Amino acid sequence: MTEINIQKVVKDLINTFINAGKISIELRNKGLTKEIKSDNTPVSNGDLEVNKIITKKIKELTPDIPIISEETSDNKSNFELKDFWLVDPIDGTYDYINNLDEFTINAGLIIDKKPIAGLIYAPAKNRMFYSYGKNLAFELKDGEEKKLGSSKNFNKDFIKFVHYSDKIKPEILEIHKRFNVKKFVRMKSSLKFCVIAAGEFDGYVAEPRACEWDIAAGHAILNHAGGKVTDFDNNEILYGKKDFKNPSLILKSKNIL
Repeated sequence: MTEINIQKVVKDLINTFINAGKISIELRNKGLTKEIKSDNTPVSNGDLEVNKIITKKIKELTPDIPIISEETSDNKSNFELKDFWLVDPIDGTYDYINNLDEFTINAGLIIDKKPIAGLIYAPAKNRMFYSYGKNLAFELKDGEEKKLGSSKNFNKDFIKFVHYSDKIKPEILEIHKRFNVKKFVRMKSSLKFCVIAAGEFDGYVAEPRACEWDIAAGHAILNHAGGKVTDFDNNEILYGKKDFKNPSLILKSKNIL
């Protein structure tokens, strides 16, 4: 593989993400066409259009690196890959098609099965997050880079987690108790990684669910902000697993390591 400048690639993708987000909102305002996929999850013309925009730019910037996207079949049967992109053009399609604002656009770069760069944009919230190395995780605010990491407002006596549902399974609750979680807020999309990286929340726990393209970009951003992503047994999360399925997850902000 040709050596690439990770920082340049990520920064060259930012405007593409913001533009794709603008188009996703425009398409939603016009009225989306929707269908149900074979895995019983929804997909819209907005998902597919964003996928085209993002993958086209990635191919221009890194033509030698394969792309695995939630919305296409390309490379999904190749479990020998070590270097590849994972793209989820709309994470939180339910929110997207129901005029809610938590959905995100995602791309994570995997090298040697580990996430080394990530971009996440939440168009309806106008929040753009990205990272390309240790201590190099940022949110773009009003054209200025704000470095992500620990929060000045952290309170060790009031630990706040996010969770994908209002109902918490007993095994998840046990882990919450271990961290002395006092409050949790429902958050379904990959935005959870970003708010933890930013120190707005402290962690997240999930049993095995969803797929690698749902977490790769956020994993990179949280790692690079000084946080940590492991499974329930404290093992490192690697990518390119069979069927690209996720193991159990524990996300921790820098504040609670």
